[in-house]
Amino acid sequence: MRTTVGIIGAGPAGLLLARLLHRAGIDSVVLESRDRAYVEQRQRAGILEQGTVDVLRAAGAGGRMDRDGLRHDGIELRYARKRHRVDFPGLTGGRSVTVYAQTEVCKDLIALQLKEGGPLLFGAEAVSVEGAEGERPLVVFRYEGREDVLDCDYVVGCDGSWGVARKAIPAELTRVFERTYPFGWLGILADVPPSHDELVYARHDRGFALLSMRSPSVSRLYLQVPDGTDAEAWSDDEIWAELERRFETADDWRLERGPITQKSVTPMRSHVHEPMRHGRLFLAGDAAHIVPPTGAKGLNLAVGDVVTFARALTYKKETGSEDLLDAYSATCLRRVWQAERFSYDMTTMLHRAPDATPFDDRLQLARLERIASSRAAETDLAEGYTGFAL
Repeated sequence: MRTTVGIIGAGPAGLLLARLLHRAGIDSVVLESRDRAYVEQRQRAGILEQGTVDVLRAAGAGGRMDRDGLRHDGIELRYARKRHRVDFPGLTGGRSVTVYAQTEVCKDLIALQLKEGGPLLFGAEAVSVEGAEGERPLVVFRYEGREDVLDCDYVVGCDGSWGVARKAIPAELTRVFERTYPFGWLGILADVPPSHDELVYARHDRGFALLSMRSPSVSRLYLQVPDGTDAEAWSDDEIWAELERRFETADDWRLERGPITQKSVTPMRSHVHEPMRHGRLFLAGDAAHIVPPTGAKGLNLAVGDVVTFARALTYKKETGSEDLLDAYSATCLRRVWQAERFSYDMTTMLHRAPDATPFDDRLQLARLERIASSRAAETDLAEGYTGFAL
């Protein structure tokens, strides 16, 4: 099988890249090891930055998002029983975010790819990437019980942190930067309308809590818990009681309870793999970087990567110049490290470390008070949250 761009992984990064290339007149093949049902049900991020929303619209994939997504013009910070709203449009010149689950983004892009794009092979497991240093890299994959080879001009690995793409870059050429946090998020889905119309980020002496949503009738909520926590060790009543404690305010706001339909624990870590390119192999999304979910950056960073690659390859097609392709890793990493910084700042400001001292607690409160009292500090948060330029 022959194509210009071999894409490993049909998450939002791989699917969006295929869509962008198709609209630029560049052919591709997408290999996905899982079946379609799994990809369309895989629960991940739910916050789309302004730039991601704009890209999906421009790619012709924004119809259902615009109809069903929830535009949010701010977030609320809670600490010491206080409430402070951060007004995104007022601080950023009109930017906002949209709540629209990754599962829905994937459904939209899969439907478009199957209708208009190149081959999208589910159940196609990439085994290795070979010849990345040459002009015709190969992706060896298993499909329908036999081994096959995808002959490409370029390979883009959108196959996550444990995929084969990253492994194809020689270890002696790479640098890895990591931070693992000593806590995670106990997340729940509940059949109850959200208790607030925007996301609420709460800093509490007992730990962080986040009020989010998947739809007007489904709430998504999180609690900071020790690393290694078993979600099933928490009863539903215990979860709701702890959420009520951490979201407590000085006014009459109340948290609405409802049936919990899903529980899981998400670990918290940061990871950056440099470089993001080796020869004609390019890494995108979780294959190159992971951020803690506090800043809602994971999916959006992946979008930034594939937009950068599609723009670079389109430039090569139109001008013959490989300048943008050569700059791919450096271009992406500038944005990646800003997102890592933002996510780290949000995480350390809102989560209480196991060994936190009273001094640490006061510093967190001082950082939050600074945001609440300084337009400059508040603007920095709003600009980071709504997204860095693509």
